[in-house]
Amino acid sequence: MITIKSLENTTPDQIFESFRSAFFDYEMQLSKTELHAMIHRRGFNASLSFGAFHGNDLVAFTLNGTGGYNGVKTAYDTGTGTIKAYRGQGLASQIFTYSIPHLQGAGIKRYLLEVLQYNDKAISVYTKLGFKVVREFNYFSQKKEQIKTHKTIEKTDWTRELITIEKLNDFQKFWDFMPSWQNSIEAISRKPDNFIMLGALENGEAMGYCIFEPDSGDITQIAVDNNNRRRGVATSLLCEVLKHNRHHQAKAINTQMDCKSITSFLESFNFPIKGTQFEMIRNL
Repeated sequence: MITIKSLENTTPDQIFESFRSAFFDYEMQLSKTELHAMIHRRGFNASLSFGAFHGNDLVAFTLNGTGGYNGVKTAYDTGTGTIKAYRGQGLASQIFTYSIPHLQGAGIKRYLLEVLQYNDKAISVYTKLGFKVVREFNYFSQKKEQIKTHKTIEKTDWTRELITIEKLNDFQKFWDFMPSWQNSIEAISRKPDNFIMLGALENGEAMGYCIFEPDSGDITQIAVDNNNRRRGVATSLLCEVLKHNRHHQAKAINTQMDCKSITSFLESFNFPIKGTQFEMIRNL
């Protein structure tokens, strides 16, 4: 018999084992440490996450993050999966339906998720559950040794300096698009010591910045003031932070597809587009 309930009393090890079993056939595999770091960054809330249990076995799950998004209290699907032997039973939909009153009771007004564009089955399920596509994202990744680094000319009229998370508000005006949930300032602030935050300043004025997570190789945010582009600022920042990469690859997840400047920039470093995603939202 299948029982659906909160993951509040489920151990991190049990969640990892279920996650590993559900995604055993995916190209990208996460270690226990990587999974726990990922869901923490995305605001994992065990009491508002739910799973389907067969006896004591967690056979399907939705790991929800909670926080603010565009000023709205939001739940975010950090990971939904079903162990192979239990697929085809509609467990993901049942878990989502079960979760709605609990999320609403916690004051959640919106549910947000991302789904790979080739995953027609999942998109169909989410559409039937009332989700609508709001944005399209690209996903870039490259092996560390295949990234094309650039020779940068050090400018005498601007400098690179480490910045603190409190200073990030000064750089938001440079955005071409709003970062996705996992790349947001709120996500970074959950463990800012995991990131290198490097700014470019000229006469004390901010002109660009880059945020990078060395343990995952994740290029989390990068932006430059429109008036200071084509000066090698972004190139210099990215080349510098990549020197600290401790992962076997580097990646940029969820760059907005219609932002041609970021696409061209990453491709100049030999980062190919490895996949595309839809960002989908449903109001609760």
